[in-house]
Amino acid sequence: MRSGSFSSMRRVGDSATEVDLEGNTKSKFASDGDDGHWLLTGRPAFVNTLSSRQMKTLTAICDTLLPSISVSATGRRGDNHHHHHHHHQDNDDSILQAYFSTSASMTLTPQHVGGLVSGGMEHPSIWQLRLVLWLLSTWFGTFLVCGPASVSPKFPYLRTFTNLQPQRREKVLLSWSLSPSLPHNKLFKAFKLLTLLSFFSQVDDNNKNPTWKAIDYCGADPDFINQRKQMRAAGKAAKEEREEEAENRFGPLYRGLVDMGHPRGVILETLEKAGFPVSIGRRKGLKKHNKSSPLTIRCDAVVVGSGSGGGVVAGVLAKSGYKVLVLDKGNYFARCNLSLLEGPSATEMYEGGGLVASNNLGTIFLAGSTVGGGSAINWSASIRTPAHVADEWCNTYQLELFGSKAYKQALDAVCKKMGVHSDIDKEGFNSAVLRRGCHELGYPVCDIPRNSTPDHYCGWCHLGCKDGKKKGTHETWLVDLVESGNGVILPGCTAVKVLKEKNNGRCVATGIIFEHQSGRGGLKEVYMVESKVTVVACGALRTPSLLKRSGLKNPNIGRNLHIHPTIMAWGYFPENSSTDTWLEPEKKSYEGGIMTAMSTVVANFKTSGYGAVIQTPALHPGMFSALTPWISGLDIRERMSRFSRTAHIFALARDKGTGKVVNYPKSLSYKLEELDERNLQKALEKILRLLAAAGAHEIGTQHRKGERLNVKEASSHEFERFVKVASRRRLRNLSTPICSAHQMGSCRMGVDPKQSVVNERGETWEVEGLFLADTSVFPTALGVNPMVTVQAIAYCTAQSIAEVLARKKTGL
Repeated sequence: MRSGSFSSMRRVGDSATEVDLEGNTKSKFASDGDDGHWLLTGRPAFVNTLSSRQMKTLTAICDTLLPSISVSATGRRGDNHHHHHHHHQDNDDSILQAYFSTSASMTLTPQHVGGLVSGGMEHPSIWQLRLVLWLLSTWFGTFLVCGPASVSPKFPYLRTFTNLQPQRREKVLLSWSLSPSLPHNKLFKAFKLLTLLSFFSQVDDNNKNPTWKAIDYCGADPDFINQRKQMRAAGKAAKEEREEEAENRFGPLYRGLVDMGHPRGVILETLEKAGFPVSIGRRKGLKKHNKSSPLTIRCDAVVVGSGSGGGVVAGVLAKSGYKVLVLDKGNYFARCNLSLLEGPSATEMYEGGGLVASNNLGTIFLAGSTVGGGSAINWSASIRTPAHVADEWCNTYQLELFGSKAYKQALDAVCKKMGVHSDIDKEGFNSAVLRRGCHELGYPVCDIPRNSTPDHYCGWCHLGCKDGKKKGTHETWLVDLVESGNGVILPGCTAVKVLKEKNNGRCVATGIIFEHQSGRGGLKEVYMVESKVTVVACGALRTPSLLKRSGLKNPNIGRNLHIHPTIMAWGYFPENSSTDTWLEPEKKSYEGGIMTAMSTVVANFKTSGYGAVIQTPALHPGMFSALTPWISGLDIRERMSRFSRTAHIFALARDKGTGKVVNYPKSLSYKLEELDERNLQKALEKILRLLAAAGAHEIGTQHRKGERLNVKEASSHEFERFVKVASRRRLRNLSTPICSAHQMGSCRMGVDPKQSVVNERGETWEVEGLFLADTSVFPTALGVNPMVTVQAIAYCTAQSIAEVLARKKTGL
């Protein structure tokens, strides 16, 4: 692979679209010439502001993590490597040669990471990374950071990091990884995460990555690519036929979207035609936000957020006849506007571009940031509120709602809306391994109810659903909103603060100030919404910050954050194995329904209610590599070469431990409690056993030491020892990556204003007419995937809001 072969590599954050003179957009993802929807607007590119000295250091770090390796020098090709049955041997060898010899800098990965460190991600440690990059460009700084490793017997005796021998640099990085020192540990974690994630997920102008053939990964879903080519052919048909196909092409919301990047006159006309009165002029509360005369939009209810909370409230209220305005800081990506590419999709559809971590980098957080929120990019699991949790919330927390008939009806209503069922036509790689292992060992295993069809064999649903078969809010509740004629959705709009006023001694919400940044000039326009009711549903990470910015003082805001901490183990199943032929050789780890099987063997549902469930993840090359232990440049290549036949299974704990998210994204902290650590350790032991029982040739964890065991060669004593040691390692010392795909409880519901933020109706104790409708209101952690529970709570909250609006309508 020659240097410069990635000269056209798309960086995370590059604009996803091109805009023509009429304001239409064409997706750069659609390299086959598709027309994209006009609202597919990309983010501005991140400007790399690192100095040349810092970039030189960063390049050395990236190339130490992912160096150019001579295939002949590895001496480890044979059985250890996963050869692909569909390639000729010579072709295999050339692909492998290119894979091992391509360093990080040859794919412009350092420039990509430099852009992220320069502003492409928000984290309180960014300044430390920049400082260290400068320090390592000096001999005294290198000595400070690396210690004796930077000392040379020859003049000038002290070396800068870039002047150290490659083997010495590798030892330095490994020492940072294994160091008990938090600063060194954080340094390694940050550079490893950014470098590996970028290297394995960034794409060129043809939507390809040079590593993918060698690791047997196809990139975007081939069915989707074929579907898009057919759309391109269909695009040559008559205009009226294309109109009929509009919903299939763009998804069902296209008629209800308002592009705030359009000229003011167009926006005004669009909103008024939809039945939303708009006025222009100065308003109290907008003086410090806008120099020009702002637009003020009037409605019955403004809903901030369109996910499993906000989407439900918006749909229910609009269908009841109320005028509803939905704001979402994310953009709308429906069907043919998806890329189904891991890197670009994370940038466009995930909170923080998929790069959100706790202050100490011990936990990686995944959350949606697109129209549909988490429901657009989640893994389809649609599990009802467990009975023991509903009982706890009703009895221990005295929230009668959760023992009521109304809540049971809400669960039925949301499950019916999403078409929830447990049928599966065909099981994917990871779930098949989980189910097989459980059957072999006699562990309980059950089907996971999903909001997608039985034939939905799709491993890309965490990057959006290509055919609308996964029924997120953008395919259900928001469709109700649009079809009712009573609602509009404003994508790309960020709520700045909740407006409120004193009324007879009471504090009452009167609306929202929001801003829209036009992708065409980067200018921020500020708008005002006057509403009878204000609903905040930005998710458990964003909602507390908006409330604090709006002047709410309740000390519970941002506290009691639960995250369902997860840890993983893996098993390698070679496709050319002569034994254990139950797992078809053509199956790939990234294909098929993401999670269809679950074990509750250590969930403690019938006792304390606090344990861990065992499920399967969606891991495409970027996230797979970021979570994989790094021992050396060669070792990480070896591990990644087995990507398509490595099964991952995770343990998800119902956590007692809590975090704080008061000033997100500037600060996000979480502390794992000892009980949670023990529950995860117990689950990890079961996972290692079931992977082996399912026939894995090799098993391991994601602990930084990278230990693994060849199950086929190990004695039973060696196996037992490995499982015992691996599953008892501490998790609270940042030695194993912890992930969170569910955040909840940061503005919890309760009966006492001193202990909670909202009452049973979802209304804040402090501000009348201000309702919260997302996972932040959960009284505790849930212990299972939260989509059905948050939708049911939001459904009940929507009924309470409708009562308030009905009273205001009649003047009572």
